[in-house]
Amino acid sequence: MDFSRQGPVPENLIGDLVDVNAFERDAVATHVVDTYAPWARDRASALGAQVWDPRVLETARNAQRHTPELRTLDRLGHEVFDVDFHPSYHELMALAFGSGVHSLAWTADAPGAHSARAVLSYLWNQVDGSTACPTGMAYASIPVLRSRPELAPWAEKIVVEGYDPADVPLSRKSAATIGYFMTEKHGGSDLRANITVARPVGRRGAGETYLVNGHKWFASVPMADCYLTVAQTEGGVSCLLVPRRRADGSLNGIRVNRLKDKLGNRANASSEIEYHDAEAVLVGDEGRGVSTILSSAEYTRLDFAIGSAGLMRAALSQALHHNDRRTAFGSPLSALPIQAPVLADLALEWAGAAHLGFRLARAEDHHDDVSEALVSRLLTPVAKFWNCRRVSGVTEEVIQSIGGNAYIEEHPLPRYYREAPLNAIWEGTSNMMVMDVGRVLAREPKAIEPVLEEIRPAAAEHPLLADAVAEIESLVGAPEETGRYLVTRLALAAQAALLVEHAPAAVADAFVGSRLGTGWGPGYGTLRGVDLEAIIDFARLD
Repeated sequence: MDFSRQGPVPENLIGDLVDVNAFERDAVATHVVDTYAPWARDRASALGAQVWDPRVLETARNAQRHTPELRTLDRLGHEVFDVDFHPSYHELMALAFGSGVHSLAWTADAPGAHSARAVLSYLWNQVDGSTACPTGMAYASIPVLRSRPELAPWAEKIVVEGYDPADVPLSRKSAATIGYFMTEKHGGSDLRANITVARPVGRRGAGETYLVNGHKWFASVPMADCYLTVAQTEGGVSCLLVPRRRADGSLNGIRVNRLKDKLGNRANASSEIEYHDAEAVLVGDEGRGVSTILSSAEYTRLDFAIGSAGLMRAALSQALHHNDRRTAFGSPLSALPIQAPVLADLALEWAGAAHLGFRLARAEDHHDDVSEALVSRLLTPVAKFWNCRRVSGVTEEVIQSIGGNAYIEEHPLPRYYREAPLNAIWEGTSNMMVMDVGRVLAREPKAIEPVLEEIRPAAAEHPLLADAVAEIESLVGAPEETGRYLVTRLALAAQAALLVEHAPAAVADAFVGSRLGTGWGPGYGTLRGVDLEAIIDFARLD
């Protein structure tokens, strides 16, 4: 066929989403900053401008394509246990740490610091999940490091807004990073079953030097400057800080056996390691290691809930950009009656997840308040469970909403799709989060009250939400029996109440009616009788 005789054929392939500020057009993120941390607006806007920058997008893609490589020996046969990264990885680390994604909550002497930092993490998770791991670990480690005067030099270097990849002792670093080495082959999530041991060099006790021997099956960021780890001491499971290098510059008895070949998060060098008389500093008292690590886990779990909302936002942004521009049957895909309910449903999922994550950040901003501390203690595992479970379905549905072009590696969606399941595994699986909620309710039954008190004003306006509150009240008496159902109802009720308070009525009403009613299917796209266009418009960036 002579195509030249057919006349111009309109192209219906959609270009990349680029050069849109991911913060300025995000209704939820801007609301959080403007309401709770207006001093951080310029900082959030600056990072938001990076999210859909073509060069940053290409850097993130290259970091995933060119995965880290382990070198156990140098050319002369000396043990180095070094990890070589593609330059793109270092560029991302410099941008993330230079933007304060890891530390703003602890360095800003201003109200709403955790909320501001949460927005930065939400934006960064739209850029790259692999480097969101070291930023999240750094964020969570600061309270632990600041709790002991002997660890202050580490805290001071880790909160620096900068990145120094040099593999040298702390004294020669301008900024530092930290990893977490917890899990062992047989123990898994049960840290008390670990067999790695730590013995004092001299005196026993907090701040003293111990020698650590054993292994770790999942060791995150082996090229970090130090690691928080757990080991058995005479007094029980204890937490220790292990520098990668000793003060004289020598390797600190740490052997990296191999790097994990992972489904996603590929630019991040997860590893298996062994300790051989590694020098470490005891953090806190012997036997208090699990509680010390759990105090840190509160922040990492919060970060995964927020990160999952950010990943949903990135996928949704791609879906809306494509569907608003791709045409079929004479209309944009987003206007078709078979597609608009899908996009609106995805927008509701994102809005609920984002508001829930940011609500927990606000609780951290007021952690000295007893009620806020209880909200944080109960809803953090709830949000970690629910947001991290839902993000995989969102990314898969977005691939379908775009079609085959989103299944090609040049598109960002394959990265998102591979990244999503990790959030539900790392720092506690879904079952662990359900068990944690059960423990909270068993030990502190009153923890449910500030959560329900916050939901009740919205429930007074929405009978479906009132029914959910009544059901939750009937379930909390036996959390070990109701398990995932109770946690699911808590998550949906909390999200619904937040949307009633903060989102447009079309969004809140649709969320309550679908998530708490009986007419919503298990998949996306079954919304009925709602203002689809208003919901979609609420989520648009461009």
